[in-house]
Amino acid sequence: MALREILEDTENKMKKTIESVLREFAEVRTGRAHPGLVEGLHIDYYGSPTLLKQIASISIPDAHLIIIQPWDPNVLPEIEKAIFKSNLGVVPYNDGKLIRLTIPSLSKERREELAKLVRKMAEEGRVSLRTIRHSAKEAIEKLEKDKVISEDDKFRGFDELQKLIDKYTAKIEEILKNKEKEIFEF
Repeated sequence: MALREILEDTENKMKKTIESVLREFAEVRTGRAHPGLVEGLHIDYYGSPTLLKQIASISIPDAHLIIIQPWDPNVLPEIEKAIFKSNLGVVPYNDGKLIRLTIPSLSKERREELAKLVRKMAEEGRVSLRTIRHSAKEAIEKLEKDKVISEDDKFRGFDELQKLIDKYTAKIEEILKNKEKEIFEF
C-alpha cells in the first residue's frame, strides 16, 4: 500500500468518524423539535422492525412540535409504543390519524447535563481520530522499514497526517460548539 493510499484511507475513516459524531449529536434532545429525535425509532411494522421515517412522514410545524403521520393509520399504536420505549421524555398524543409530540423546554440543570453528554461524545470522536492517526502512522513507519518509501517521504507523510488530524479535530470542535449553543438557546 502506497503512502497516498494510506493517507486517503485515513481521511475516509476520519470523515466517517465525523459523520458518526453528527449522528450521535442529532439524537441529543435540545429544547427544540427536530426530526432526528424520532426518525431513527424502530417500529414493529407487521412483525418486522422498520425505521419510523420509512413508514411515516415527520414534520416540524414549530419549534416545540413534531407531527408523525403514518401512511398506514393501523400502525399508530406501534409508533406510540416505540416513543414510550425511547425515553424521549415526551407523551405522544394520538388523534387516530397522526401523532403529535410536544417538546417541553429544558431546565437549566438538564441543559448542563446535555452539555456534559455532548462534550463526552465529542471526546470519544477525538479519541477515535487519534486511534485512526496512530494506525496510519504505524502503516507509514512500516512502509519506510520495508524500504518502500524514503525517510523524507515518511516525514512528509507524518506532516500530511498531522494536517488531517488538525482538520478533523477542528471540525469536531466546531460541531461541539454549535451543539452546545443549540442546547443553551431558550
